[in-house]
Amino acid sequence: MSSGQQKTIIAVHVRGWDGMCSGCRTWWARLTSYPCWQVERAPGRQARAITARFLAGVR
Repeated sequence: MSSGQQKTIIAVHVRGWDGMCSGCRTWWARLTSYPCWQVERAPGRQARAITARFLAGVR
């Protein structure tokens, strides 16, 4: 997953008016509660990438 894909997931998967994930409903027609697994996974991957870049610069 690239940085651009992570940012897209974070931007699109937001809480809808009914409390469900609007990104899941739009992209896959799933009635998934928010936060969905996509929005939980993308920031974690983004944080690991940032940490890896930081640690690579320290060495």
